Amino acid sequence: MSAPSRKIIHVDMDAFYASVEQRDDASLRGRPVVVAWRGNRSVVCAASYEARVFGVRSAMPAVRAERLCPQAVFVPPDFVRYKAVSRQVRAIFARHTDLIEPLSLDEAYLDVTHATALPSATATAQAIRAAIREETQLTASAGVAPNKFIAKIASDFRKPDGLFVVRPQQVEDFLAPLAVGRLPGVGRVMEGKLAGLGIGSVGDLRVLPVEQLEARFGRWGRRLHELAFGIDERPVVSERPTLQISAEDTFASDLLLDELAPHIERLAEKAWASYQREQVETPGRLARTVVLKLKTSDFQILTRSLTPAERPGSLEAFVSIACGLRERVGLPSRTRYRLVGVGLGGFIDPHAFDPQAELFGEDGSR
Repeated sequence: MSAPSRKIIHVDMDAFYASVEQRDDASLRGRPVVVAWRGNRSVVCAASYEARVFGVRSAMPAVRAERLCPQAVFVPPDFVRYKAVSRQVRAIFARHTDLIEPLSLDEAYLDVTHATALPSATATAQAIRAAIREETQLTASAGVAPNKFIAKIASDFRKPDGLFVVRPQQVEDFLAPLAVGRLPGVGRVMEGKLAGLGIGSVGDLRVLPVEQLEARFGRWGRRLHELAFGIDERPVVSERPTLQISAEDTFASDLLLDELAPHIERLAEKAWASYQREQVETPGRLARTVVLKLKTSDFQILTRSLTPAERPGSLEAFVSIACGLRERVGLPSRTRYRLVGVGLGGFIDPHAFDPQAELFGEDGSR
């Protein structure tokens, strides 16, 4: 079982937002830095390695981070500055390949299969990391492998400021001892199901016949089998179209569902303005789906979406559908919410749009 051989680099900036802050403010160097607004409503955007020693992680409530590390220095995020540095880093990538797939401001896949400036993918990764250090005074870690998912795992092996290479002949030995949870798409729930089958490592997963995995997990079972053997044929996609345009906000105090309408309308206006700009920059793409996102006071996240027979063609229609999605939440009326978001997705080419074919509910069924 083999996949077409590629040379993929996954580059991941080290503690990016926090490192930018430490670079630009010498008084922060060597100290535990948490990039977040203080307060009960805030979450951690990033943590320096000094803060991570205390268990602070991104997406953690800021109040918990403060409890774990009382001596932490809290710095409000400055995304304008982070985006500027990200553009610098991507310009460095572009010197080596046109096939760049950004995943976020601080990481990207690069396909250097046909790059000829340097003799190998390893040499290219070394050159990229050196240029990042010299030109931005920041560090990046990189993984080099025959495909995307292995490169991403590899980039984490020598963090921070490291490089790890997995050559094609090393793939199966590299993967075998890893916990099955390291495979993409295997979260805690799936990890628990696999543990129930006696599977704890990727090597364990290889022992099960693909037929047994398919019988238990459907098509995902076959995908698990492929990943266990290091197969990932996904190409690096340099121009990925927008999947969703959205806006969200965290409230100063938790609100009931019936109190969300004015906030939904306000956020829908922001998302609609972004959608109109998207249509100017990428004409001919229409959004069909409206999405409502909610986060409860106890941090439960839920989304509801609808693809109506007639696509949302105005702000008013967008607001109406988004507000109507509250009826599908299904939680007790006393439930309070700390965050609401609204979005537009399901983009299509208008020439492919057939209203009669778009009679879908939130789960995609007819």
